[in-house]
Amino acid sequence: MILTDLPAGSMLYRAHTPRWSDRPVSGTGAAARGGRFNRAGIEALYLSLEDVTALREYQQTSPFLPPCTICSYTAALRNLVDLRQLHHGSPWDDLWHDWREDWRYLALELHIEPPTWVLGDLVRQQGHTGILFPSLAHEGGTNAVVFTEYLGNGNSIEVNDPDHELPRNQASW
Repeated sequence: MILTDLPAGSMLYRAHTPRWSDRPVSGTGAAARGGRFNRAGIEALYLSLEDVTALREYQQTSPFLPPCTICSYTAALRNLVDLRQLHHGSPWDDLWHDWREDWRYLALELHIEPPTWVLGDLVRQQGHTGILFPSLAHEGGTNAVVFTEYLGNGNSIEVNDPDHELPRNQASW
């Protein structure tokens, strides 16, 4: 695996389902059913390096863009597995080459553990903060999954909301 850092001041983006807008740095939404690199019960925050990638990831295969709240974040993240470097450096474990598998179909339809959940477990066990990976929804885009348990100790993500316009809780809508 090749590791990389996103230096302090790095800008990231996320399009939220409006009901999660009061928790913009929570990974509980991904923990509810799991995500590409996290199994159910593991909190993870999925972000994009480009705003349009965040929108395309939110839209997925829908012909329209569902209602969302898009936010920008300022981050400093260390020790991210850089999946963009899969074909560079020392050989990667063969399992990494299966990261594009349709995790939703495997987990939710076939009830088979997706290889990406095993990869996420491996990354967490080795103490890495998360994974940078190419977007499958927006060609040329890059996503990051951050395991929220590793925030702190030099890793930070802050939502940019200088005018405090995001709701503070569900009652503040």
